[in-house]
Amino acid sequence: MKVLLAGFNIDADVIAELRRTAPERADVTPETLSAAYARISRNPRPVDELRAEARAEVERARRSNQTIIFKMGHHSVAEHAVFNFDLIGLSRLAIEEVERFRLCSYTEKSQRYITLGDDFVVPAEVREAGLERLFVDTVRLQNAFYHRLYERLRPSILAKHRDLAAEPGNQAVLDGWAKEDARYVASLATEGQLGMTINARNLELLIRRFAAKELAEVRELNTRIYALAKDVAPSIVLFTDPTPFDAKTYAEVGEEAERSRPRAGKRRAGGRPTRAADVRLVDATPEADLKVLAALLHTVTARPYGDVLEEARRLPPARKKNLFKAALRRMEFYDFPPREFEHAALTLELVVSASCFAQLKRHRMATLTWQPYDPALGVTVPPSVAEVGAEGEFREVIERTEAAYASLKKACGAAAAYVLTNAHRRRVLLHLNARELYHLSRLREDETAQWDIRAVTARISALARRVMPLAGLLLGGKDAYPDLYERVFGVRPSLAPPRFLK
Repeated sequence: MKVLLAGFNIDADVIAELRRTAPERADVTPETLSAAYARISRNPRPVDELRAEARAEVERARRSNQTIIFKMGHHSVAEHAVFNFDLIGLSRLAIEEVERFRLCSYTEKSQRYITLGDDFVVPAEVREAGLERLFVDTVRLQNAFYHRLYERLRPSILAKHRDLAAEPGNQAVLDGWAKEDARYVASLATEGQLGMTINARNLELLIRRFAAKELAEVRELNTRIYALAKDVAPSIVLFTDPTPFDAKTYAEVGEEAERSRPRAGKRRAGGRPTRAADVRLVDATPEADLKVLAALLHTVTARPYGDVLEEARRLPPARKKNLFKAALRRMEFYDFPPREFEHAALTLELVVSASCFAQLKRHRMATLTWQPYDPALGVTVPPSVAEVGAEGEFREVIERTEAAYASLKKACGAAAAYVLTNAHRRRVLLHLNARELYHLSRLREDETAQWDIRAVTARISALARRVMPLAGLLLGGKDAYPDLYERVFGVRPSLAPPRFLK
């Protein structure tokens, strides 16, 4: 066996310094890795020799990449080239579009740990419509209230949690609780930043999709990303123009849906205002526990699926539970169930605040689709805002915001959403399998989780237990895991979950 470290990503400033202090060379590009790895399937030489050849003949490597990707259709070779981007000064609305791409890595500026300033994006659409003053005045009204609200919430939260506040190590956490509740009044135009790691295949997809987006900010981001990538790796980011599929599909589906919609009984798009944690199970795998159990039996036996499914169906309830317990017994709080749990799934419709959605969208292995933010769905007001007597002022800011939104919507279309706040809601359709549900539950039901998404996730877990009680035996946050485990197995787990509050 021979294992070599073929390469790794390093800071662009280091690369620039090396270029300044060393003779000029053409092989400072991830394209050579893609070209070398693409040749593995048809060339018997060791891959380190193929890499050396690609570095020595960069233009030939680039032509090879174009042939393999463009003519032969083997796009996977582009996945060997990886890029890191600093994305600075994007709006929260644009960041939602960036983080649609599930096979990438993101670390985002948190509004929980950082006090917001007065930085926000003024969309080009708003400026072109001559409504910049209305937009800016509304967002500054929101930001001014954010700061006043934070100053009122912080002492209230410290007093409410006096025992926790006595430990100096908890001060930052409690301060974060005040910031995360105050942020509900901040707009989706608020500037953020993130680090993004993305391979060339997904980068090409992002560029192509962004070129067709309605928001000018997203199209500008697309132009800038592409300009940087094509200089470094022109042979593996090839298909960058939006296809008709990217550009027109949703619009045409919407048009057809409107034509198909019955005229009678038509009602306003938003419907009635809905609760903050409105969670509804709309579909589930039939006989979910049975399907997972059959998958487990299929893995550990040599019998066809039809045979093990019938065997599982005939088992008495106690035997079924024992098999699930055998699959879960060795789990610790950081583990997730075996892959066979992916054969059972749920589909849920949620109505969530923008603040809650910002966390939910990070669960990229789930399938998440959503509607635009809709003021008709009402807003989520943090309970702490009412506790400090600020709900009236909060709702006054929301009322001013929605009046501005109505004016902007007529002139700017989708860009009007920039002025809406983290308290505003949207409808979301969430589809996830039982294994991914454990990940969501462990992280978002934990005592350290933000209260809004914690309430939503607890409701999701409760609905899941109704349709897959055996697969959901150990659903719960990290903090609850020892009690959950003891309830099922009669003993405490060997490892205790970490605690972040001292």
